[in-house]
Amino acid sequence: MTSSDTAAETGATLLRLFESRGCRRVETPVLQPADIFIDLSGEDIRRRLYLTQDGQGRDLCLRPEYTIPVCRRHVESGREAGEYCYLGPVFRQRQEGFGEFLQVGAESIGRADPCPADADMLGLALDGYVVGWREPYKARLGDMGLLEAVLDALEVPSSLRRRITRGLAAGKGVKALAGGEAPETSRYAGLLAAIEGQDPKAARAFVEDVISIAGLAQVGGRSAAEIADRFLAKAESRSDLTERSRSVLQRYLAIRGDLDDCADAVRMLAREEGLDLDAALDRFEDRIGFIAARSIDLKRLVFAADFARVLDYYTGFIFEIRQASRPEGWYVAAGGRYDRLFEHLGREGEKRVPVPAIGCSFWLDRFAGAEG
Repeated sequence: MTSSDTAAETGATLLRLFESRGCRRVETPVLQPADIFIDLSGEDIRRRLYLTQDGQGRDLCLRPEYTIPVCRRHVESGREAGEYCYLGPVFRQRQEGFGEFLQVGAESIGRADPCPADADMLGLALDGYVVGWREPYKARLGDMGLLEAVLDALEVPSSLRRRITRGLAAGKGVKALAGGEAPETSRYAGLLAAIEGQDPKAARAFVEDVISIAGLAQVGGRSAAEIADRFLAKAESRSDLTERSRSVLQRYLAIRGDLDDCADAVRMLAREEGLDLDAALDRFEDRIGFIAARSIDLKRLVFAADFARVLDYYTGFIFEIRQASRPEGWYVAAGGRYDRLFEHLGREGEKRVPVPAIGCSFWLDRFAGAEG
């Protein structure tokens, strides 16, 4: 049996599991509007998309993942809540392996009980892992909501938060706190000051307008959008943390291990530093209780405060699952809560509000290649 056959067989098995748990299978178009992925994932993803244009010049891409298309499908349906699953090819340019590979996953949208929903999705993902692969697993858990609460309590500006989060998502750990203005930014101080702290989409549009007014389509082979994102990155590098904020964040990001022990460590940090983290910590501890109630082996779960996702719409619980023999970061399944995604969806002029949602997806080529 070839690796692609193994991936397809594993995907079909997992799809049946998700359907047996009440998820309805949905399919989405392979061609998707590219702007929503770029707006939410950053300009870096443009280099990994397979791009084309329609007859009106609008950018389209081959579907790079399923979560955003499934959520768009949910919005179009007009339903308040839904449980969905999917299986199909996704397309991303990668340094290794083929650019087309199978992905299977599940999405839970509209549930008003986030902590039980988080535990249910983690349990579903772990059940899927056991069905698809019998080697012992390890799971790393994080909490974007708790990180956000710490940054709120320290009054860290939004542009600096994005820089820190991106650094954490890239695996830099406490090194993500390093900053300071790059020497060359002084040449563009006026423009950088104008966009610093702005919403990324608005700032990108502003820089693109400036370039358009100057009559430039490309500069040095880069498009206006790519240049705009470079300016956004430079603007984020201008600000820096206060000494106290850096010290507190270093302590927070070092917290790792058993879930209950980590909850105690964060409460101690909040008490000693005078941080109001009660609401986020209450959710964290409630989630632990619901996870334990599902008979999940807590010894196989590790909380890591420095585990983060770069996408702006992740709002809370995140996780990834790997084979115990594999290094951290080489995951076969991952998921998380993305309530803010729906603020970016819907038709122009409509009021866009957060919608509680969480999902998980499996990288089937990693299942298929696990023996190699």
